[in-house]
Amino acid sequence: MASAAPRIVVTGAAGSVGCEVVRALVARGERPCAVDLSARDVAALHGREVESAGLDYRDHRSFRGVLRGCSTLFLVRPPTIADMETTLLPLIDAAVAHEVGHVVFLSVVGADTNALVPHHAVEKHLVKSGLSHTLLRPGFFAQNLGASYRSDIADDDRLYLPAGRGRVAFVDIRDVAEAAAAIILDPGAHRGAAYTCTGPEALSFEEAARLITDVIGRPIRYESASIAGYVRHLHHRGLPLDQIAVQTILHVGVRFGQGERIDPTLEMLLGRRPRTLAAYVRDSADLFASSRALSPTRPNAREKRRVDRSRPLSSRDESGYDLPVDVPHK
Repeated sequence: MASAAPRIVVTGAAGSVGCEVVRALVARGERPCAVDLSARDVAALHGREVESAGLDYRDHRSFRGVLRGCSTLFLVRPPTIADMETTLLPLIDAAVAHEVGHVVFLSVVGADTNALVPHHAVEKHLVKSGLSHTLLRPGFFAQNLGASYRSDIADDDRLYLPAGRGRVAFVDIRDVAEAAAAIILDPGAHRGAAYTCTGPEALSFEEAARLITDVIGRPIRYESASIAGYVRHLHHRGLPLDQIAVQTILHVGVRFGQGERIDPTLEMLLGRRPRTLAAYVRDSADLFASSRALSPTRPNAREKRRVDRSRPLSSRDESGYDLPVDVPHK
């Protein structure tokens, strides 16, 4: 009797990284099971080229349908979820029970040593589980500029972060997704590996602001924030406290050199040079249009908080920091 075809499951499929992983797999002739909080949203985004399913990390009953028959799982932590004990860790336990063949976890640079980021607990639990796995540890996504930093650029013509003069090896989500797809389709070659994924150059946020200025023709400045000022700023933007804490920790780390290392691993996985930050900005220049030019009125801070906090616990807002905020892009 012929064995069943491998079933590839991609979580966060309506988000930036998961969306691109699905697209990369489809481009390679695969029909993955694309998963997010709403199966309807996934189907609307990806159409009939995928199997669509819903997954609520807080409802463990939803795990069964997603994991049944799963050969390889691409696992994403939604940035809106900080409690790993009741969400992703039980999902890993369920993956063991369902005999999932391999798990590719989208982590973040430094998660192996930084216990303050939620990814640390997931990595540790995944290794302890005995599941065959690969850890992807990308640095700061280039797409953060058009997602989690976008409001500051559009509203205030600035990047406002507590990163000091630290430099960042921005990595493009599309490159990370392409590498993830290659791993998913040949998991045995990457069993037990942990890959740090960065872009090909390290830039300061001041240099990033100048780059955006050159592309869009509107002056954008970088303003180095104090920790207290940044926390107040994110609160004003409507982020919940757990997200504020994680974003602050990661950006302060940049100040002390935690984002500047350029790692050759992604180039090895891709077989080519990764995209530069300039390439992303050119491809996405329309995202940085001034909000003042687009609309004569803007919501006040209270309205922004109400809108932001009404969002469900999906993977769609992954570009918070490791953006891994998930807003589908070009």
